[in-house]
Amino acid sequence: TLFEKLFVDASYYYNIYNDFIGYQIGVKVPTARVELFPGFFDTIRQISNIQAYRIAANSDQIVNSQGFAIGLNYYFSKFYSLNGNYSYNNLVTNVNDDIVPAFNTPRNKYNIGISGRDIPISGINTLGFNVNYKWIEGFIFEGSPQFTGLVPTYDLVDAQVNYTLPKQNLTVKVGASNLLNNLQFQTYGGPRIGRMAY
Repeated sequence: TLFEKLFVDASYYYNIYNDFIGYQIGVKVPTARVELFPGFFDTIRQISNIQAYRIAANSDQIVNSQGFAIGLNYYFSKFYSLNGNYSYNNLVTNVNDDIVPAFNTPRNKYNIGISGRDIPISGINTLGFNVNYKWIEGFIFEGSPQFTGLVPTYDLVDAQVNYTLPKQNLTVKVGASNLLNNLQFQTYGGPRIGRMAY
């Protein structure tokens, strides 16, 4: 806590994985034996009927991950505050085996917002609100062979306003996630997600 107005929360992690669970991608290709010359056989590969598969496997080497996060809340008046946070996540896969880690986590993302709380309105009634902007860096989503690809960078705006009626023990809240209806997907091959209002 700094200056009785700024609150800072920070964390750091470093993980060391033995037998890290990931995936290996394989391809099953039908083959046939063909006699090229009398008494000699050879194996040729057919181009059709190829089937890809994915199996869980353990890395035989040590895999590391690290990251940190920092959050700030600044109360610049009695009822209002600015807030923001940033996080960094990285899987260190400098290993020789060909395991697919499926970490599926953006390396960088942040939020910034402004909020109001318990703002006096007409005597004992109060008003509150929150507006938040999110930015998420694109990343490679590693799923099954047909669902591995880039999840592009995207951003979102969330907002809500609430009005409290203490005599009625009631709070009325209206808001929306992804207010600007920025259609985006968070898993490769998944549906595009739009606005959710409530």
